[in-house]
Amino acid sequence: MADSDQDQKTEGPSEKRLNDAHDRGQFARSAELGVVFALAAALGALSLSASSGASALTEYTMRVLSQLHNVRFDPGVLPPPVVMAGQVFAVVVLPMLAATVLAALLSGGIQSGFQLTTDAVGFKPERFDVMAGFGRLFSQRTLIHAAVDTVKLLVIGACLWEVAQNLFSDPLFSTPVEASYLGRFLQQSAQLLLGRLILSLGVIAAISYAYEKFKTHRELMMTREEVKDERKHVEGNIKVKLAMRRMARRFAQRQMLKAVATADVVVTNPTHYAVALKYERRVDQAPVVLAKGDGALARRIKAIAAEHEVPMVENKPVARALFAMGRVGEPIPSDLYHAVAGILAFVYRTHRYYFFRLPSRRSEEAAAES
Repeated sequence: MADSDQDQKTEGPSEKRLNDAHDRGQFARSAELGVVFALAAALGALSLSASSGASALTEYTMRVLSQLHNVRFDPGVLPPPVVMAGQVFAVVVLPMLAATVLAALLSGGIQSGFQLTTDAVGFKPERFDVMAGFGRLFSQRTLIHAAVDTVKLLVIGACLWEVAQNLFSDPLFSTPVEASYLGRFLQQSAQLLLGRLILSLGVIAAISYAYEKFKTHRELMMTREEVKDERKHVEGNIKVKLAMRRMARRFAQRQMLKAVATADVVVTNPTHYAVALKYERRVDQAPVVLAKGDGALARRIKAIAAEHEVPMVENKPVARALFAMGRVGEPIPSDLYHAVAGILAFVYRTHRYYFFRLPSRRSEEAAAES
């Protein structure tokens, strides 16, 4: 009984599981939602460009009908009505096409959270498995999609029938009308059809998307054992990363302390801070911070400096400023140039023998590292 409870998916999907599923392309999406977005965009574009489109269509109709007897059809030459038809098409149809393309992209972005699903577009050999393909062909999801498509066809047919009934009763088909009426008639007919389709398919899209979201959530639910395993895996990764960071810090600290032996001077607080500096002429543009530390680390820096006879200078404000603003391996801030220059000038005068041996010590350290 306990094993049965463990195998049941009773826990909601974790954030990691949702992200992994999204990368695989497994998230709720409905093709019907894209259709509704495209139709709404087409209706909006039609409403905005209705007056210009109707005028262009009316003018085209009047020109063609009034000049039809003068049109000559020569092989290899497009007649003027065809050229004009292309211009009318650009004015009337292109804004709708651009709006529907943008709406389709927007619909896909909303459903995917505007995130790329890199794994979903990669090559997967299992997609070419014939038996798996037959399984998907007769799966429950395929049958549901087929049912939705059938309902869509019925709804579209009903909308077309209803709109056609209204259109055929229009005076255009029974009495003479002005040429300008044709543009208004086409505009109103298109708006009527698009409006009915948006309302009908909108309901279907909402139901379809809600079902896809529910089904995807159910498929991604986890057992308690899976939740525990994922938590252990995540915690294990965190511990590994923390351990690697600690190792990196210890290694950087060892390298920093090792460099103290080749410093020009160690500026102290005297007990709280210690900062080791070096300056090589024709190599460094400004004094460089080799090491810095406070508390126990400052005491270690001073102990290493004393062991290798590195000059130490007590200067509380400069030591505090170097510790706060200086970065190991980088030149000191320009604001401290004058103060540090005075300290270096002092140690160069008072520790000439140390600086006589320092170049050879640095050469030995460089040879040992290489």
